[in-house]
Amino acid sequence: MALIASKIMTLSREQFILLLLALIGLGFLVQQTQQPPLQTSLWRGGALSTQRVARQSLSAAFAPQSATEHPSGNPLRNPRTVITQGYGVGSHAPASVWGGIDLAVDGDGDGKADPQGTWRAPVYATHDGVARVRPDTWPGGNYLAIENNRYKTAYAHLDSYAVVDGQPIVRGQLIGYVGSTGMSSGPHLHYEVWEHGINRDPLDFDVLRHEW
Repeated sequence: MALIASKIMTLSREQFILLLLALIGLGFLVQQTQQPPLQTSLWRGGALSTQRVARQSLSAAFAPQSATEHPSGNPLRNPRTVITQGYGVGSHAPASVWGGIDLAVDGDGDGKADPQGTWRAPVYATHDGVARVRPDTWPGGNYLAIENNRYKTAYAHLDSYAVVDGQPIVRGQLIGYVGSTGMSSGPHLHYEVWEHGINRDPLDFDVLRHEW
């Protein structure tokens, strides 16, 4: 050890620095060989990889909490439902107030809306949520909305309600009856779908499927 120490003492400053760096590198290499190999697989035991956690979190953010919170089906639940006004801007309404479809019932089987067959036809919720009852509005007349954290559906021109404001609602529950209140030329249901505050085409939600 004394001989080694004396040799070190005779090294130049540059040689000493190079020797020190070499010893540090050797120590790091020894330490690495004593550690377990790195885990490169996405799955180890009960832990989720960062990639999988990110994907699952993203999916959860855009998925409804349950299937029944997603609007689906015909609010009239009648196989003879007909569309009297499609989605978009109609000639009778400006874009600022038109964002749904009009539904009626073909009561006599001729393929056309029947006012008598439509009048007071039962209306059912198409998803779970909370009722927002708004009577005597303009232009919607007796208006009802059902809201949850992601979706809102609207039902306008009702004759009367079967629920009260703030009541929890489940899909398929009777919520009211078709009328002709507000700005309406005859009995029909104006139906709207909103997702995260954005108006959607109800036809994208199986609105003509009467079997739930």
